[in-house]
Amino acid sequence: MAIQSLTDEQIRTWTRAQKDEWWFKNVYRGDMPQLTLRSALTGFLLGAVLAATSLYIGGKTGIGIGVGLTSVIMSFALFRALHGAGLAADYTILENNCTQSIATAAGYVVAPLYSSLAAYMLITGRIIPWWQMIVWMAVISILGVLVAFPMKRRFINEEQLPFPEGRASGVVLDSLYTGDAGEGVYKARLLGRVAIFTAMYQAVVSDGWMKLLQFKLLRMDQWAGMKEPWHIHERLDSYYYQAAAKAELWIPKIMGVDFRVLGLRLTLDAAMLGVGGLMGIAVATSCMLGSFINFVILAPIMINAGDIAQRVSPSGAVVPISRAEIVNQWSLWWGVAMMVVGSLVGLLAKPELFTSMFKSFGKKKDAAAAGPDLLAGIEVPLWISYVGVPVFSVLAAWVTHVFFGVPMFLALVSLPLIFILTVICTNAMALTSWTPTGALSKITQFTMGAIDRSNPASNLLPAGMTSEIASNAANLLSDIKPGYMLGGKPRHQAIGHVIGIFAGVMACVPLYFLLFLPADANGVRSTATLVSEQFAMPGALQWKGVAELIAKGLKELPSSALVAMAVAAVCAVAIEVARIVTKGRFPLSAVSIGLGVVLPPESVFAMWIGALLFAIMGRKNKTPGTVGHRLWVEGCEPICAGLISGAALMGIGNAIVNVLIG
Repeated sequence: MAIQSLTDEQIRTWTRAQKDEWWFKNVYRGDMPQLTLRSALTGFLLGAVLAATSLYIGGKTGIGIGVGLTSVIMSFALFRALHGAGLAADYTILENNCTQSIATAAGYVVAPLYSSLAAYMLITGRIIPWWQMIVWMAVISILGVLVAFPMKRRFINEEQLPFPEGRASGVVLDSLYTGDAGEGVYKARLLGRVAIFTAMYQAVVSDGWMKLLQFKLLRMDQWAGMKEPWHIHERLDSYYYQAAAKAELWIPKIMGVDFRVLGLRLTLDAAMLGVGGLMGIAVATSCMLGSFINFVILAPIMINAGDIAQRVSPSGAVVPISRAEIVNQWSLWWGVAMMVVGSLVGLLAKPELFTSMFKSFGKKKDAAAAGPDLLAGIEVPLWISYVGVPVFSVLAAWVTHVFFGVPMFLALVSLPLIFILTVICTNAMALTSWTPTGALSKITQFTMGAIDRSNPASNLLPAGMTSEIASNAANLLSDIKPGYMLGGKPRHQAIGHVIGIFAGVMACVPLYFLLFLPADANGVRSTATLVSEQFAMPGALQWKGVAELIAKGLKELPSSALVAMAVAAVCAVAIEVARIVTKGRFPLSAVSIGLGVVLPPESVFAMWIGALLFAIMGRKNKTPGTVGHRLWVEGCEPICAGLISGAALMGIGNAIVNVLIG
């Protein structure tokens, strides 16, 4: 059936009891299977896989990618195929929705691994034990779910807020199961074909997969005398530099600095093409601008001025200038200033996100006068939150204190910020599908840092805790939105969200050690491997930069870095004000410019190429109903998801193969 909804007049004038009665009689599907064993198991397994891709992309870009629509399409195609083969009954629309809730929760829960937790390890040099990661992430994520329960009726039942990302999943689900199912099959096949093609490409550019094929399977090291496996260079300019070394050809430089030192490489990264397609041309161009300004203009100047130079490591080894050194020694500061100031200005420009938290105080009369609760057996009981929030709050503070050495007082002091930040995040998610956790986490960081400047963990972990709780609460409500639209039980989705939390942490914490903290030949792991050429960890660097700024102040930074920070802050204010005045039509984003500073230029260029490709093809195929529009516009997300998942899963597999075969 078509999705039913209240009119604007009904939303404005009806009481919550009237809205609940309308939903119960017209939308609720109480007899339809939802949280079944197969939907829970499918969501758990699919969530683990998609969480792995989120971790992979997060380590490369610092960006959390949504996996809701991808999981909807994949689970629909899986059970449609099983049903067609006579192996299983077809999925119901609510089973698919529950699978989507589980997979989405799994994808979002991994964010601390490439932000606050990674920053803590970079600053302290201490590797957090795997079991502590799992416990800490699970506790604070469940606390986010508990905080969200009482807010569901207010934001979804009463105010009927849109939650665009959740609504998109609901619309797609409705079209798959009650509309043109062939369109869903088409998108699933498109995603699968792109993923397979991308995986094949990723295999031939991966040393591990080629080593497995050529040395272990074909034994080419024995009969062909090969010493190293053949594979295509992902960095296409490697072929030129190899020829240049032999023929003494021209080496491109800027002010005498080699392109390779600046990180200016030409790389065909399929995953970054997909990320660029999802982010859009405006955001990708802003990232490109930040990268160009930093690595093409400012970095060569600072290297020649001596503000970026070779250094001696604690072990006595000389560390040459590289892209990572450019970022850590100098560029990080103006990039962080651009991101922090830009995100805070953008947040302050939305006063409704703050004022809306006070609206509920005058609306309690409706609930008191409503009589018997029609949805008492469907909604999550409020007593669970009333009991669970205090218990898990104390537990979260305690594990943060015990695991990371954060004073118990500071951990407890940060907890009251959870309610404020959660309401702001939920409003932002409800209206824009944007959760300003980056900006809001800085509020906690600076607040805790003002109390204790001596211990970076005192501002990092409480900030990570509050932002993760707020993010989980907002994401849960976004997940519940399509269930509300389609007539599902909220408590089933809440349980599914918790299942997804465990799927994400159980899959990604072991993978984290494999990808980012691999053991050396002696079996020793080091935080020095967290940031690499393959994984730039821009999110962690931003958190680390703010923590160090709080702890050390500005006195230890070069004067040129201070000037760059001041200029970046002013520019960020100007850019965000221009965006506000033009109502979003101004094409640049301060946060995205700052992100381009800390990302590898080769990744930024690949993202920009991906965004440009979809922008051009989208403009060429504007007419609905045409083959081109179906492929490039309607198929944009499946294509990008295929690029990301194919490249990420093969990249993860390459790391596993390298570990297994040495």
